[in-house]
Amino acid sequence: MNLTAFNFKTLMPDLIMDALQGVGLAVDSGLTALNSYENRVYQFLDEDRKRYVVKFYRPERWSIEQIQEEHELSLELAAAEIPVVPPLRINGTTLHFHQGFHFAVFPSVGGRQFEQDNDEQLEWVGRFMGRIHRHNGARSFVARPTIGVDEYLDQSRIELEQSQLVDGKQKALFLATVDLLIADVKALWTTDWHNIRLHGDLHAGNILWRDGPMFVDLDDARNGPAVQDLWMLLNGDRSDQLYQLSLLLDAYNEFMDFDPRELALIEPLRAMRMVYYLAWVSRRWGDPAFPHAFPWMKETDFWSQQHHIFNEQRKLLQQPPLQLMPIY
Repeated sequence: MNLTAFNFKTLMPDLIMDALQGVGLAVDSGLTALNSYENRVYQFLDEDRKRYVVKFYRPERWSIEQIQEEHELSLELAAAEIPVVPPLRINGTTLHFHQGFHFAVFPSVGGRQFEQDNDEQLEWVGRFMGRIHRHNGARSFVARPTIGVDEYLDQSRIELEQSQLVDGKQKALFLATVDLLIADVKALWTTDWHNIRLHGDLHAGNILWRDGPMFVDLDDARNGPAVQDLWMLLNGDRSDQLYQLSLLLDAYNEFMDFDPRELALIEPLRAMRMVYYLAWVSRRWGDPAFPHAFPWMKETDFWSQQHHIFNEQRKLLQQPPLQLMPIY
């Protein structure tokens, strides 16, 4: 199967309902598509009016072993009374297969949007992330990857060079900027950090609020430094980020000691995510959901803006890293 061109066109409602029927769930409502591009996720009610979510994994993105590691981590965290939403065990397993698709069924949970600028909520998240990382640090993923420059930068650079989304002289200029950014990141990147299992994509949209935080969507879980699960919760200018970081880490350190050397990885990680994100959309362009969701990526102005954004990120890489204690 060509993953780049794969577009879920065979995942029709009848197939979804047959898959659910095969694990003993009869759909008694319409299938409501939830916001997800990499996979396909639907909410439904069964005959007992219980609400569930079914997630169909994009074929060939993760191996069976990698998906099972994601499931095992969420089940471990739930057993440790940490608020995550693990898949349901049905017929003794959490991962099921039907006509070319692996899928999992989850209980449907609601919640309000996490308020990123709410100090109390940020402290709650910091405490739970300390608990999560203390638990996760006991061992590493075996099948899932570790954050690094090859996947995030080198492979992404190859994809962007081959991409049809940007062409001509504009592509040459953009790629030259990408190369400079990659060189800057590699000059700063280290692997001198404790390797732990991460959520991997902990932005505000992956936290619900239900009288406390609820962490969802471990699909991007992988090994890496603890700061990867913290830096995306920072926003605003440098002073704003320092304030938010102090709240997060004061709460985090109640349960887990944070290595302050990892603060130097924040801007390299941000740069890596920027390059990786563009390459990810390019790889998935054969899926009609992506041109529909990201139409601006065919526009010349968008790539001109990326050239500017990447140059601004290079300036941030040259600044001293965020720090909470003065250097003597």
